[in-house]
Amino acid sequence: MLKAVIIDTNAISRGLLNTVLTEGGYGVAGQAHTASLGFALVQKFRPHFVCIARDQVEDGENIVEQIRATLPKTIIFMVAGAIDAPTLQASMARGVNGFIVKPFKADAVLKTIRNTVLALVRKQQG
Repeated sequence: MLKAVIIDTNAISRGLLNTVLTEGGYGVAGQAHTASLGFALVQKFRPHFVCIARDQVEDGENIVEQIRATLPKTIIFMVAGAIDAPTLQASMARGVNGFIVKPFKADAVLKTIRNTVLALVRKQQG
């Protein structure tokens, strides 16, 4: 079972995403409301993937870069209500692997995670 850490300032969003992931067969090792607490959980649990809210990615604490430096194979998803092209490009340049759009639709979230994981596995094998 793949395990995740969720980092989002919004408790409702964390709870909803937790439900989607656990009902989709993923384990949620931890949840945090700040980037620094989230990074501590990432170091402790070493998850396969991390879901980080856009505001946490862009808050200046460089959490994406910290995760990349510590656990380079961890998959990072940015969670946001809307993602424009400049944000998408900047996030990918920092090391974000995929995007989960709010409001959450369970099937879309699970499909995004599955497709991103499969694409990265194929890339590593090739």
